[in-house]
Amino acid sequence: MTIAPPETEIVDAWRVSCDGGEGALGHPRVWYSIPRDRGWVECGYCDKKIIHRSFEGKVDTDA
Repeated sequence: MTIAPPETEIVDAWRVSCDGGEGALGHPRVWYSIPRDRGWVECGYCDKKIIHRSFEGKVDTDA
């Protein structure tokens, strides 16, 4: 059995939120600031990787 990689989302803002996207099955909404030198942040609840559009294609999305 293989485990699917975490979800990724490409965004235009440097400050983003994540709520798990599952409605009542999600998690509390948390806010993150994407570091401008790294270009991405990972949600501490659901491991979703949120990538700023300027880093699209430059970030490994498999891990």
